[in-house]
Amino acid sequence: MGKNGKQFEAAKAKVAQDPYPIEEAIPLVRSLTFARFDETVEMAMRLGVNPKHADQMVRGTVVLPHGLGRSKKVLVIAAGDKQQEAEQAGADSVGGDEMVEKIQGGWMDFEAVVATPDMMRSVGKLGRILGPRGMMPNPKTGTVTPDVARAVREIKAGKVEYRVDKAGVVHAAIGKVSFEVQQLLENANALAASVIKAKPAAAKGRYIKGVHLSSTMGPGVPVDTASVEAGAKA
Repeated sequence: MGKNGKQFEAAKAKVAQDPYPIEEAIPLVRSLTFARFDETVEMAMRLGVNPKHADQMVRGTVVLPHGLGRSKKVLVIAAGDKQQEAEQAGADSVGGDEMVEKIQGGWMDFEAVVATPDMMRSVGKLGRILGPRGMMPNPKTGTVTPDVARAVREIKAGKVEYRVDKAGVVHAAIGKVSFEVQQLLENANALAASVIKAKPAAAKGRYIKGVHLSSTMGPGVPVDTASVEAGAKA
């Protein structure tokens, strides 16, 4: 295992082991950055679920009130008038079956995919390509829909899709280090509220077991779960 750099270790030394209230954790994360670019701030939530059981799967979407600091490249796979609707809504790439063939050929110049229900027979061929990247259109996340214009606008506005991983952790971006503390706090509250709302009925015991915040290059900062839950309810 490689060693961490001196800057990372210096930043890590400033983080206490005891969890911080989220109102204190966010400014701390911002102060620990050392990269020469505008790092992304990420939130990781360890949940009391067993993802191996289908009835304990946690996934969903949330439109962050202050976005993500940049606009995602959106591909829409549709036919007829829906293509024009997607273009007018700001989609970066639009097409039908030819787009499916283009992706099968290795083209990946996009970060989110929206498809109309009638195109899913063709889009289904892309499961092995888009699935592992978390970009496969799904009705549950609003990316398989006849209302492609709305889907494109939401993604452009900062819609975040999350899904619990095999370790029971949900992690998602909540903005950039350059954001104001209040903006990051409101984005974090929105994500937490959505994850809490998505709690499976089969999940028993404590739902949110741990929370960490970090920047792209910085160390993780432990966050008091009670403050996260309180913020989500505010």
